[in-house]
Amino acid sequence: MKTTVAKILMALVAVLVLAAPQAVQAKELTGDLEIFSWWAGDEGPALQALIDIYKKQNPKVDVINATVTGGSGVNAKAVLKTRMLGGEPPDSFQVHSGQELIGTWVKADRMEDLTPLFNEQGWMDVFPKGLIKLIGTDKGIWSVPVNVHRSNVLWYIPANLKKWGVEVPKTWDEFFAIAPKLKAAGVTPLALAQNWTANHLWESVALASLGADNWDALWAGKLKFDSPEGVKAWELFGKVLEYTNSDATSLSWQQATDMVIDGRAAFNIMGDWAAGYMTTTKKLVPGQGYGWEASPDTEGEFLFLADSFGLPKGSPHRDNALTWLKLLGSKEGSDTFNPLKGSISARTDSDLSKYNDYLQSAAADFGKDRVVGSLAHGVAANETFMGGFASVMEMFLKTRNPMAAGKACAQLAKKSGI
Repeated sequence: MKTTVAKILMALVAVLVLAAPQAVQAKELTGDLEIFSWWAGDEGPALQALIDIYKKQNPKVDVINATVTGGSGVNAKAVLKTRMLGGEPPDSFQVHSGQELIGTWVKADRMEDLTPLFNEQGWMDVFPKGLIKLIGTDKGIWSVPVNVHRSNVLWYIPANLKKWGVEVPKTWDEFFAIAPKLKAAGVTPLALAQNWTANHLWESVALASLGADNWDALWAGKLKFDSPEGVKAWELFGKVLEYTNSDATSLSWQQATDMVIDGRAAFNIMGDWAAGYMTTTKKLVPGQGYGWEASPDTEGEFLFLADSFGLPKGSPHRDNALTWLKLLGSKEGSDTFNPLKGSISARTDSDLSKYNDYLQSAAADFGKDRVVGSLAHGVAANETFMGGFASVMEMFLKTRNPMAAGKACAQLAKKSGI
C-alpha cells in the first residue's frame, strides 16, 4: 500500500514539475515596460525594431520608449541619476558596458545580478568570455550587451579625396602632411562636434601616441597621466585640434559627419554608429559612397565599447523587463538591431550575411585586433573620472596646455581610485 501511494505521489510530482515551466511560458505579460535610453533620431529605428519584436511577442504590454536625447548619453545619464537616487528607476536602462555601470550603480547596490538569466539563456557560451568579464564582477553579471562598437574609425568620402588629390592618412604624420593642402583649398581637414566628441577624438589620438600597452597601463594605475608619455599624448592632441573646425561646439556628431559627406571636411573620427547614419539615413553604400580606416597610428587596435541594458532593483515591471533582456541577448534581437544601428553583434554566432561590408570588416577586426577599452564611452574608467575628464577637456580646449591637462588627469585618477 505504502509503495503504491509513494508511486502515485512521485507521479504527481513529475507531472507538476513538467507542467510548471509550461505554465510560466504560457503566462501572458501585461502592464507597462519603460525602456530608458539615449537612442533617438537616426539611432531610433534600431531601437524601434527591437520594440516591434517585443510588441509582437507580448501584445498586451504597453512599451514606453523613454528616450532622452543627447550624444553619448550626456543628458540621459543626468536624468537617470535623478531617478535612480530618487527611488524611481525605469524598468531597464541603456548603459555602456564596463565601469560606467559597475563603478556607479553596481557599486551603489542598485542593480540585480543577471547570472541566473545568463545561465538560463545559454549566454555564457555565446558571448565572448572577455566581454562577460567586462560586464561582471566576482559577485555577478550586471547587464546584457546588445552590441559592440568601435571608437577609433576615420571616415571619409572616396570621391572627395580623389577630387582633392589626397590619400587616406595611415599615420598622424601623413595627416599633418596633407592637412595644410586641404586647409588652403578651404576644406576642414578633420570635422569635430560638441565637447563629448572631443573626448572621443582624444582617446583615438592618445591610443596612437601611447600604444595599447601604455593605454591599458593608464587605467590600471601603472602609468601616470602626468608622465612624459601621458603629456606627449596631450601634445599630439593639441596639434590635431589645429586642423578642426572653429564651430565644433555648436554641432552634433551627425552635423560633423555631414561636413564630410558634403565636402566641407575631409575626415571625421567617430564611432561606427556613423556607418549606421551614413548607410541608413544618408543612403550611402559602404565602400563606395563612404570609406573608412582605423584612425591614424591605430591599425591593429580596436578601441571598444558596448551598449547594454541592466535590471535595476525595484524595477516596477520586473517580469516585463526580464523578457526585454531575453530579447536583447537573443540571436534574433541582436541580428535585427545591429545592422540598423551600425554595430556588430556581441554574440559569437551572429549571422554576418545580414551585415553590410563595413560591419563585416569590423567583425573581422574585432576577432583579430588588440582590443582595448574606450574612455569616452564608459569602458575604461568610472563615472567619477569621466565626469571630471569633461572638465579637463574644457580647460584644455581653452588653454591648450598639455602639462596642465596631464597633471589634472593625474589628480582626477587619484580621486577616482585609478
